[in-house]
Amino acid sequence: MSGTDINYDLSMARWEPNARGRLERAALELFGENGYDQTTVAEIAERAGVTERTFFRHFGDKREVLFDPSHALQNRFVEAVTGAPEDTPPIELVVLALESAGAFFEDRRPHALRRQAVIDTHPGLRERELIKLDSLATALAAALRDRGTPAPALTAEVAVAVFRVGFAHWISAPDTPDAPALTAFLHASLTDLGSLTAPA
Repeated sequence: MSGTDINYDLSMARWEPNARGRLERAALELFGENGYDQTTVAEIAERAGVTERTFFRHFGDKREVLFDPSHALQNRFVEAVTGAPEDTPPIELVVLALESAGAFFEDRRPHALRRQAVIDTHPGLRERELIKLDSLATALAAALRDRGTPAPALTAEVAVAVFRVGFAHWISAPDTPDAPALTAFLHASLTDLGSLTAPA
């Protein structure tokens, strides 16, 4: 076989530094400009300066750009629980999981705002967000159950409910340089929960 018989597609082999991050940014930009349904994978890849093949190495479809196929947030919740001392009370496990989630979003507010704006405009994406939160509760319950924590499913659902409420307040708060971090809103939601269970 001669060298002329071999065709090399150099665009497929080139190294793309931080391609995943660029794809996420490009997708959010295009979703905001053109709408989720009107945006194609080809357009996302072109905006990010990569090939469609590179896109599909990181994401199964354009929806996954919004829902993190690596489950990074879920892993934060679970690792906070599995790494806690054996005698940690259930409510403290909830606090640890929420604080870990808050730290995850410490530098992600601009991304979170743009992502939520896209999700809020699309019923299918809102449904997918609920499924994601349900999966988070299931994974957290399994980690609590492995520890022997009483009422693991209920504890997990409480943690996810507190996260969901705190996150919603954080997203809707004024976007100012001195805006409180997500952790502050999560603690406020925990305080509200405590007031509901406190003796009258």
